Amino acid sequence: MAEKNNTGLLKTVLIIYAIVCLVYGLGYLIVPDSVVKLSGGDPIFHGWLRWSGGILVALGIGSILIFSNPKGQGIFVTTMALGCLLAGIGLVIAWITLPEESSAWFTILPTIVVLALACLLWWSRQQAKDVLYPKTE
Repeated sequence: MAEKNNTGLLKTVLIIYAIVCLVYGLGYLIVPDSVVKLSGGDPIFHGWLRWSGGILVALGIGSILIFSNPKGQGIFVTTMALGCLLAGIGLVIAWITLPEESSAWFTILPTIVVLALACLLWWSRQQAKDVLYPKTE
């Protein structure tokens, strides 16, 4: 039985995900002090942002690798979708408890982006499930 190759949406979402991860990841990895200044928040030790920058860069590279060969990569797509969902929930909480002196846009924009990515990843995962989770015979 032939697999349905419905990976168009998945591949588009993976590229968007890669771009978002690489932009935020490189910012947190290379210039975390500038990112904190943009947010308007209190200064923090840069190490707390640099490690997350490295993780984001790795996830961005991973999504590019999945883009090139999505067959059997369902667990990774699920992990990315779950990561976006949890990050979105965390950002909603941060948005609710945002100090007055902080820039709201710095929390609102990534909240919308990661929650939209979560929805798109779950949706594209469902559409491409025959490729992401191939049946073994």
